[in-house]
Amino acid sequence: MGYFLAVRVLRLLLWTIGLVLGAVALSACGIGGLSPIFPTPVSGNGQDIYNLYELISIPAIIIFVGVELALLWVVVKYRRARQALDYVPPQVHGNTMLEVVWTVIPLIVVLAIAGGSFFVLQKDFQPVDSSNYTIVVSGHQFGWDYAYPDKGVVVHQEGTLASDVTPFVVPTHKLIRLQFEGTDVIHSWWVPAISGKTDAVPGYDNYSWMKIDQDCGNDVEHSTCRWRGECAELCGVGHSTMQIIVVAVDQAGFDSWIKLQQGKAQAPS
Repeated sequence: MGYFLAVRVLRLLLWTIGLVLGAVALSACGIGGLSPIFPTPVSGNGQDIYNLYELISIPAIIIFVGVELALLWVVVKYRRARQALDYVPPQVHGNTMLEVVWTVIPLIVVLAIAGGSFFVLQKDFQPVDSSNYTIVVSGHQFGWDYAYPDKGVVVHQEGTLASDVTPFVVPTHKLIRLQFEGTDVIHSWWVPAISGKTDAVPGYDNYSWMKIDQDCGNDVEHSTCRWRGECAELCGVGHSTMQIIVVAVDQAGFDSWIKLQQGKAQAPS
């Protein structure tokens, strides 16, 4: 009986691992979703989130593997088939030191996660001072608008799955203040390589920032710095179409792109 129980537990564990690995593989196939594995961060706040993710995930994986191995060891070693028919395991009725340890250690782990998360939230999701640009990101059903107030430019983007969406263009080596707002329902702007999920809420502004210190060239169409994201808040039937593409170019390329957008806005419709 104990042997068959051990086999069932092991089989369930292998099935679980297989399903997780299958989900990871499918999500990385470029079929519209985002890989759950973090891409290489390109902005300082993205790096902070990546570091926090590692701080939480690595101990969690170690604890999970340790608990599962201990469970399998106990099931196999103390299975009924290896014991006499009248065998009764030692009856232990409490251990004060053990109970204190298994209460205090999880408490320390949870407090460390809470403290690290709070620090990152306070650092990376607040209005930044001395920014070079402020860009207003506005979510609507089903797309995004990117307003450059000091340039008089608004880029309107409608979501689609049939092709790439209109990119969100930013300059490199500049601190950019991002202001998020919603016009109808709650949306969530998420580009994992750049920043964490930031809600775009009607009537309430949220903030984040980005600073991409890479050499990306000056051509928006052929920039080597291109990152994808999507709306991370279920917002209606067109939610899946709310894709995001961020393109970074150097200052000269950004200025040329801004002039092109200003020309389009002034041209008669």
